[in-house]
Parts: sequence; structure tokens; C-alpha cells
Amino acid sequence: MTYNPDVHRQFSDFFENKTLSPFLYLLSKRFSDGHICLDLNEINPKELKEGDFKNADLNALKNVDLVGTEEDYQPFILWKNKLYMQRYFHYETTVYQRILELIQNEKGKQSEIESKLKSLNGDIATLFPPDTLEKPDWQMVAALSAVFNQFNIITGGPGTGKTTTVAKILVLLLRLDSNLKVALAAPTGKAAARMAESLKETAQKDTMNINADTKEVFKNLEPSTIHRLLGARPNQIYFKHNKDNTIPHDLIIVDESSMIDVALFSKLMDAIKPSAKVIFLGDKDQLASVEAGSLFGDLCTAQGKLNFFSPERAQFINSLMPDGKTPLSEGNIQENNHPLFQHIIELQHSYRFAAGGNIGVFSRAIIDNDVSSIESFFDNHAPDIALDFDYDDKILTTFAKGYHDYIQESDTKLALQKLNQLRVLCATREGEQGVYKTNQNIERYLQSKNLISITGTFYEHRPVMVTGNNYELGLFNGDIGIVRKDETGKLRVYFEDADGNLRGIQPAFVTASETVFAMTIHKSQGSEFDDVLVRLPDYGENAILTRELLYTAVTRAKKNVILQGNKEVILETCQRRVKRGSGIAERFEA
Repeated sequence: MTYNPDVHRQFSDFFENKTLSPFLYLLSKRFSDGHICLDLNEINPKELKEGDFKNADLNALKNVDLVGTEEDYQPFILWKNKLYMQRYFHYETTVYQRILELIQNEKGKQSEIESKLKSLNGDIATLFPPDTLEKPDWQMVAALSAVFNQFNIITGGPGTGKTTTVAKILVLLLRLDSNLKVALAAPTGKAAARMAESLKETAQKDTMNINADTKEVFKNLEPSTIHRLLGARPNQIYFKHNKDNTIPHDLIIVDESSMIDVALFSKLMDAIKPSAKVIFLGDKDQLASVEAGSLFGDLCTAQGKLNFFSPERAQFINSLMPDGKTPLSEGNIQENNHPLFQHIIELQHSYRFAAGGNIGVFSRAIIDNDVSSIESFFDNHAPDIALDFDYDDKILTTFAKGYHDYIQESDTKLALQKLNQLRVLCATREGEQGVYKTNQNIERYLQSKNLISITGTFYEHRPVMVTGNNYELGLFNGDIGIVRKDETGKLRVYFEDADGNLRGIQPAFVTASETVFAMTIHKSQGSEFDDVLVRLPDYGENAILTRELLYTAVTRAKKNVILQGNKEVILETCQRRVKRGSGIAERFEA
């Protein structure tokens, strides 16, 4: 067999089947781009030419021995004109079946739950005071729905109050069962810790008006990565918890769910006990996982429009509406037999961008590919959004001056806070506008100002991001620390733990790490900064440049955004949408 450097061709040739080869070639390509399957209705003939295939016979594919149906265990599965690797078909099937099982388990309990919610009328009025929104309080609707449902998705953009909503859900559920066993999880340790911290802060607010016992439950919440919750075992692909040994918690709350790939999503769903509640939080418009699948986004869009309810459910929710709240209207009511109906709520009001800021307007224009609105920012010198079409080096230098503050701050804890007030976000790692070159340029500038001295890999004041999980040290992918000298003059990498305490770790133990003056947009998911500089490459023909990528970058900023990219690249980026092959939506239609 002639060697071919194309890895997709190597994969397709391995099975030595001329009928199957063209489809395996495309399946391999799709999988490398994050697709779960190959949709045979969307084959691009140009790709077949790239693989030097002359014919692709769809009808003959069905008769290949290596291809089975959903009941088979062949290496490849053909389902509704979609070709899967058997393992990934199984992952998707598990997610679908476990969701259905949780929803099925809800039936027959509605009257009992309605009675319990009526007993919480006073708590509901306290948690959801009157407002002037003149539209339904979707946080309240999501909270009440979560009491009804065992399977829940709450989606919403930045500042819509997803974590606040979960805090209020937790208060209601603890009122009903003070012994509720709660798990907090996220794809990364950083995201999980941030959720726990936010929940604890919310619980301390006077507006929550919660008792000492409930506050104690919030105080003792322990964040975890999904891997740790499942019971990751060293050097094994199997977890401690599975369908035969389920996670013992009664309520599982998962944040940043758009980052979960199909394999991990499947293993998590498989390990949830039949009586448990699960709440997935995330922004359906954000970037999908780095690995295969976009399950969270696919589930959010599976039933079409969101925030509709049956007449009976809408009437009951309205009966619990405190005075001063806008009730659900006829426009929110419909009959629907879709299994996910009333299980997915979208929070639609951004409190962060409600005061007229341009970041919310610009990010919405990006995700909607509203060209006229995007172009209105090209010549509009807004105070909170600046666009640099010429890749002016002075822009990076000026932004890098913001790093002076954390370096000159002697208190390490405050220095960490100041470091995390700003960040450069890059679309790529390589190239002039990539992470590596950007970090080098910032280091060079700071060294020229005598603020840092690069004497080795771990130089004093170096900002460090952990790139792998280390459970023994309690360090997780995405954790950020600073290199500082301890009281003996030895260098340590200082991190802040979930309780706000500093931990100094010897640099030799922080092996999986990188400098983080700049980071990729993918790595920034789950983070928030006051000020952000976004750097796009100066060429548009790059599949990684999508509206979801740019939306994610822009919405990391709470106050100010600078976007470096020429007009053509920005517009091309907003035109390109992430579309990953998946059959999860069709399964719910079956």
C-alpha cells in the first residue's frame, strides 16, 4: 500500500473497502472538525476530489458488512442517512435515552409538586421581588420549572443571571428538602470554582433572606470538575460512577455546559441516578467543546423556539407570580408534544448590558450576523468598543500597560485580582496575531520597562495558566497564578483556592502550564474581565474564525473591548457559523 500523508486517507484506506473508503475519508474529516457523524445529505463533492475518490455510491454503502444499523455492533452505524463511528453513535444514544428516562420519571408527580410550590408562596415573593421589566421574569420561570422537572437546561447570554437563578432554585429545593445532597460541576476546575464562589456570594445577599441552615449548605458547597465528580481513575478511560454505580447526589448542577463533548456528556448522563435532578447551565451561542459534539447547543435548538408552556403550566406559574411581576401571556402558550417541551428556559434579559452599553448590542449583532449593525460600529467611536482595522502595534503596547498594576502590587492576592481584570484574547496560537507571538511581544515590552526579568521559564511576576488537571495539588485546567518570591526568597507559583486563600506551589510541580498575558478565545470560556483586547488573524480563510468564536471573545468583557481585525476578516468571521453533524435533535422527533 502506498503511503499517503493525509491522515484522513490513511484512516479510510485502513479498512481496505473501496465502497466504504470515500465515506470514511469524509467521516474522519468531519470528526476532526468536531462533528459526531457524517450527514450523507450534505456531502461536498470537492472534498472527495481532495481525497482522490472518483465515486461515492450511497446505495452500495448500506450493504457493506462493516456498516450496521442501530441494533448492531459493527464498527460503523448508519442511522437516518447519518454515518457514525459505533462508539459515538452509542454516546449520542445514551444521552438521548437518559434524558428521556429522567423526563419519564417526572410523570405523575405534578400535583404533588404544585402543592409544595404553593406552600412556598412567601419564599417565591421574597426571592423574586417586583420589577419594571414589563416582560416575564424568566429567572423565576426557570426556577419554578426546575422544581417541576428532573431534567433542566437554563441557557442565557452574559449577565442574564444563570448563577443567580440556580441560587434561588437551590433555596426553594432546600426548603422542600433540607437534606438535599448537591453537586456542583463544570468541565474545568476554574469554571466549577467560579460557580461555587458566585453561589456563596449570592447566598450572603440580604435580598435572599435565607436562614442560617441554608446559608451553611451554600457555604459547604464543593465545586468539582465533571471528571472528578464521575470518579476519574489514573490511566483509565472508565470512571468510578456509571449506570451500575450512580452518582449519589440528589441534585447535580453543571455550569459551562457548551464546553462538554459528547463522550463526557454521555458518561455523565449514564451516571445520574433515576431519582436525581440535573440542571445544565450555559450559553447556547458560545463556542462548542474542543472535542467532538455540540450537544448543549443541539439540545437548546432541538424543539425550535423556547419559553413556551402548556395552558395548564402557564396558568399555574402565573398563580404564583408576586405582585409587580409580568405574567406569562398568550404569546408564551402552546400545546407541544416534544419531549423537551418546558424543560429548556432561555434567560433573555442581560442585567450586565441593560444600561445601554454597546457590548451587548455588538455581541448580538455578531451572533445574528446582522451586517448593517456590525458595520455601524466600524465608524462609530463608542466609548466601550474600539475597532482597529490596521493591527496597530501601539494598541497592544497601550493595552499591555494595564499589566503594570498587578506587577507593582506587593499584595499577591490583590495582584491576582488585578491580573484578572484584563486579558488579550487570540483566535489562534500561531501567527503574528497568535497567542505565542502576542505573549512574547508583551513580555518584551514589560522587560523594556524593567517590570519583569526573564531569567528562566518561571521568572518573577510571570502569569501562569494551568493546562492540565492535577488532583493531588488541587490544580485544574484553566487555573491562573502568579510567580512570586516567598519569605525566603524562593520562587513559588501562587494560586487562589475556592475559599480565597493563597497557595504557593514549587514551579517544578506546575509542569503543564503556559504564560497567560494572552490566551486563546477557547481557553477564555467561563472567564470574565473588565477589559479585553481581541486579536483576529489578518487573513479570513480560516475555518476556526466563526461568529461563535467572536461572540465568545467579545462577551468576556464587562466594560471595554478592543477588536483588532480588518473589516473583511470581521465580516467573514460573522458569516461563518459552527455547524456540527449530530443526530440528537432528530432522535427527539422520532
